[in-house]
Amino acid sequence: MLRVGSKAACMACRNLVSTNMGLRFRIPLQKLHPLSRAIHHRYSGNTNPQRPPHRTAARYFTSMSRLPMRPPKPSPGSGGRNYQQQRNFWVARLAARLLKLRYILLGTAVGGGYTAKKTYEEWKDMLPDFSEYNWVIPDFVWELSEHIDLDKLAKALPEMEEIAKLLPDFDKIGENFTFLKSLLSSGVSLGSEVKGASGLHLLLETSGSPPLKATDSSAAATQDDKQYKKGLLGELILIQQQIQRHEEEVRRAAAANSARPPPPGPAPNPPQQKPKSSDKEKVDQLQEELLRTQLKYQRMLERLEKENKELRKVVLQKDDKGIHQRKVKKSLIDMYSEVLDILSDYDANYNTQDHLPRVVVVGDQSAGKTSVLEMIAQARIFPRGSGEMMTRSPVKVTLSEGPHHVAIFKDSGREFDLTKEEDLAALRHEIELRMRKSVKEGQTVSSETISLSVKGPGIQRMVLVDLPGVISTVTTGMATDTKETIFSISKAYMQNPNAIILCIQDGSVDAERSIVTDLVSQMDPQGRRTIFVLTKVDLAEKNLTSPSRIQQIVEGRLFPMKALGYFAVVTGKGSSGESIDSIKEYEEDFFQNSRLLRDGMLKAHQVTTKNLSLAVSDCFWKMVRESVEQQADVFKASRFNLETEWKNNYPRLRELDRNELFEKAKNEILDEVISLSQVTPQHWEAILQKKLWERVSTHVIENIYLPAAQTMDSGTFNTTVDIKLKQWTDKQLPHKALEVAWETLQEEFARFMAEYKGKDQDDIFDKLKEAVKDESIKRHKWNERAMDSLRVIQHNALEDRSITDKPQWDAAIQFMEETLQTRLKDNESVIKDMVGPDWKQRWLNWKNRTPDQHVRNETKNELDRLLKLHDNHTAYLANDEVTTVRKNLEGRGVEVDPVLIKDTWHQLYRRHFLQKALSHCNLCKRGFYYYQRHFVDSELECNDVVLFWRIQRMLVITANTLRQQLTNTEVRRLEKNVKEVLDDFGEDLEKKTQLITGRRVQLAEDLKKVREIQEKLEAFIEALHKEK
Repeated sequence: MLRVGSKAACMACRNLVSTNMGLRFRIPLQKLHPLSRAIHHRYSGNTNPQRPPHRTAARYFTSMSRLPMRPPKPSPGSGGRNYQQQRNFWVARLAARLLKLRYILLGTAVGGGYTAKKTYEEWKDMLPDFSEYNWVIPDFVWELSEHIDLDKLAKALPEMEEIAKLLPDFDKIGENFTFLKSLLSSGVSLGSEVKGASGLHLLLETSGSPPLKATDSSAAATQDDKQYKKGLLGELILIQQQIQRHEEEVRRAAAANSARPPPPGPAPNPPQQKPKSSDKEKVDQLQEELLRTQLKYQRMLERLEKENKELRKVVLQKDDKGIHQRKVKKSLIDMYSEVLDILSDYDANYNTQDHLPRVVVVGDQSAGKTSVLEMIAQARIFPRGSGEMMTRSPVKVTLSEGPHHVAIFKDSGREFDLTKEEDLAALRHEIELRMRKSVKEGQTVSSETISLSVKGPGIQRMVLVDLPGVISTVTTGMATDTKETIFSISKAYMQNPNAIILCIQDGSVDAERSIVTDLVSQMDPQGRRTIFVLTKVDLAEKNLTSPSRIQQIVEGRLFPMKALGYFAVVTGKGSSGESIDSIKEYEEDFFQNSRLLRDGMLKAHQVTTKNLSLAVSDCFWKMVRESVEQQADVFKASRFNLETEWKNNYPRLRELDRNELFEKAKNEILDEVISLSQVTPQHWEAILQKKLWERVSTHVIENIYLPAAQTMDSGTFNTTVDIKLKQWTDKQLPHKALEVAWETLQEEFARFMAEYKGKDQDDIFDKLKEAVKDESIKRHKWNERAMDSLRVIQHNALEDRSITDKPQWDAAIQFMEETLQTRLKDNESVIKDMVGPDWKQRWLNWKNRTPDQHVRNETKNELDRLLKLHDNHTAYLANDEVTTVRKNLEGRGVEVDPVLIKDTWHQLYRRHFLQKALSHCNLCKRGFYYYQRHFVDSELECNDVVLFWRIQRMLVITANTLRQQLTNTEVRRLEKNVKEVLDDFGEDLEKKTQLITGRRVQLAEDLKKVREIQEKLEAFIEALHKEK
C-alpha cells in the first residue's frame, strides 16, 4: 500500500487521491512515477479547490480516477411531466449515455496523449546536451561499428559455461595460499627453509646480519583444519607435521647424546661404543629423513607455483590477444628501463647525478657471471667462449614477465623467439657484433652500453647490467690499458649508492685468487647492497678436501667483504650446448644429493638460481621504492637550473635541440638548392661563355691564331686554322667546356648559399652548410655521354665560316678587338715587370731597377731595334740573331744568357704581333663588302676576323648547350645529391655532433633530456604507487 505524507499533498493531489478510494501512500510524493510528479507540479501552484476542469482532466488520465457518480433520481412528485418523459424516452437516454461515454473515452485519450507528449518535451528540455562531451570518448570507439561487426563478434564469443571450464579452482588456490600465509606467520623452527624453498617469502639470512623481512606481511588466518585436509593441501599439512616431529626427534636425540657423561676408566671397551654409534646412526637417519621430507615439501610447493605460472601465462595470452585493438599499457619495469636508457644516452660518462638503482653483475673473468644471468633470464642469450673474454662492453638486460619468451634490442624492432634455437643463435651473434662494433680501434673493451629486453612467463622483474670480467693480467692481443679500463667501468657502475652489486665468485678456484671481492669491499664496505654468489659449487665439492670451507664462504667468514646475502648455485656442467631446463634439473639433483645441504652446511633458501633471482628482485624493488622519488627531485632541480640559464642567455630563441636544428638547417639548404632552378638562361649563358673564353683564349691566341698568322697567303692561313681547330675540338675543347660548366654550377651554388644569409640566418649552421656543399660536389659526377654530343656540336660550329650579315661582322670585329686589347694589356704588364720602372717612376717615386731588370731592359732595347729593322720578322729568333744580340750587349758591358734573350723576345714579339693585329682589325671594320666578294681584286684580307667569328659562334652554341644540360639535368642531380648527403648526415649522430656545436645546442640538448627523464620518472612513480 502507498501512503501520502502530509507535507506532499497540494490541492490537486488531494483531489486526485480521494479518502474513500481505499488507497494509502507510504512514500513521499517526490518518489511518485515521473508522470504523476509532473502532473502534481503543474497544478500545485494554485491552491484554489474550485477547479473542476483540472480535477476532471486529472481523473480521466490517471489510474486513480473514477467515473462521476450517477445523479439521484427525482421523486415522482417533483414533476409528472418530466417523469413521463423519462419513462417514454429511456431508450434515447440510454443511447445518450452511451454516446456520452464514448466522447468521454475519446477526450480522455486525446488529453492523456497531449499531456504525455508535453511532459516528454519538458523532460527532454531538462536533459543536458551530451553532444558537447563526445570528446571524452576516444575516436576509435565511434569507428568500431565501421570496422567490427558487433553482432558477428557477439555470436563468436564463448558461452559462460565454456569460460567457467577454463578457470581454475579458485577455492583450492585460496585454501593453499591461506595455509601458506599461516605457515609464514607461525613460529615453526623450520620456517626459514620452507619459506626459502617455496619462493613465496624471501629471506636473505646470514650469520652476521639480520634477515630481510617481507614488506607486506599479513596476520595469520585462523580457520578450521577440516577445511584444508583434502587433496594436495592435506598432504602438505601432513608433511609439515612430519617435519616438525622429525626435527623434534633429532633435537631430543642430539640433546640426549650430548648430556650423557663419558664412561669412567682409562679406555672404553668396544661394547660401550655401540650405544653411541647407534645414537649417531639414529641422528643421521633422522637428518636424512628430514631432508627427504623437506625436498618432498619443496617439490609440492613448486608444483603449486608451476600451476600458478601456467594460469598467469593463460591470462597474459588472453590479454595479449584482446578482441579490441587498444594501446598496450607499458609494464612497470619497462617504464623504469626506458628511464635508464635515456640516462645512458644523456650521460655516457655515468655522472654521479644518475643514482637510480640497477643490479650490477661483477666478477672475475670466467667466474660464471654470464651463466648466472642466463639462468635468471631463463635463456642462453650471450655468446660463449672457453677462457676467452666474451663480454667486451656492458650489457643492460631488462627482465619482465610476459606471455611469450622473447628478446628485443632497444634500437631494433625485431623480436627473437627464445624458444627457437635458430633465434637464440642469431641473438648471440647480434650481441657479439654489437660488442665488437662498440669497441674502438686499438681497444679491447668499451664503456658503451648495449640495451636488451627479455620477457617471458615466470621471469622476475629487474634490470641487470653485465660487466666485463675483471682480469689480473693483460694477455697477448689485448690493449695495454685493458685491466685499468675494466676496473674503471666496474667502479663507475658500483659507486652508485643505490646500485645492487651481484658479486660472482668461482667456487672451483682458490678464494685467495679472487680479485673482485677486494674491489666490491672498497665500493660497499658495509655490505648493505651486495649479494654474494658462489658458482660452480659442484666442482668445488669435488675438488675441496674440506667442505667446511664452502660453509665459511657462504656464511661470510672467509672473505673480508660483507654482503647482504650469500647464495650457492650450479650453472651446468660446463657444456655450451646445455639447455636451461637441463641445467635446472642438474642443479636440483646436485643439491638434493649434496652433503653440503644434507649436513646442514647450506640452508635451503641459499641454494639454486631460482631463490637467487627472487632475492635479487626483492632487493631491487626495495631499493627502487626507497630512492626513486629522491632522484626525481634531483632532476627537477637540474631542470630548473637549465631553464634559468636559457632564459638569461637566449630569451628570444626557441629551445631547439640538435635534431631540430638540423631539420631547420636542412630546409634552408634545400631552399637554397631550389633557387638554382630560378637562374635565368641569359645569366647562365653569359657566365658560361665568359668563363669558357677565359679558359681557352690563351690556347686560341698562342696555338691557333699566332701560328696561322705566320703564313704568307690566305689559303695557307685557313688550312692551318682548320687543322688546328679540328685537333683542338677532338682532344681538349669538350673537356674544358665540361670543367667550366661544373665549376660554374659550384660557384653559383656557393653564391646562393652565401647570399641567403640575412638577419634570420643562424651562424650555427655555417659548418654544416659548408660540409654539405663540399660533400655534394664531391659526390656529383657529370654525365659522360654529354661530352660526345658536345664534341659534335662544337665541331659543326667551328666548320661554319659564312657570315651572313654586317652585324655579325661587326660583332666579330668587336670580339677580336676586345680580345687583342686585353692580351696586349696583359703583355705590357709582363714587360713592365721584366724591365722595372721607367725613368719617370724612378725620379718621381724614388725607385731603382734591380740588376736583373737592368739586364732585361738592355736586352729589350736591343730586340726593339731588331724589330724596327725587320717589321715582318717571324715569331722565333734564329741562332745567329741570338748570338748577334748577345755580342752587342757584351760590347756595352752587359752579360746576358741566350735563354733570357729568347724569353724577352717572346714577350716583345707578342706585343709587336698584337699591335699589328689591332691595326689590321681597324682596317677590316670596312671589309664586309670585300668578304662577300671573297676578297677578289682586293689587297685587304680579313681571314683573322672570320676566325674570331667562328670562335665566337662556337662559344655561344657551347654555352647554350651547357646551359640546357645544367638546368635540365645537372641541377636536379645536384639537388638529389644534397638530399642524400643531408639524409646521411641526419642518420650519423657523430657527424651532427661535429657540425652543430656550441653552448646553446648543448643547453637545449640537456633541457630536452632532463625534461624527458623527469616526466618518465614521474609517470613511473605514479604507476609504482598504484601498484602498491
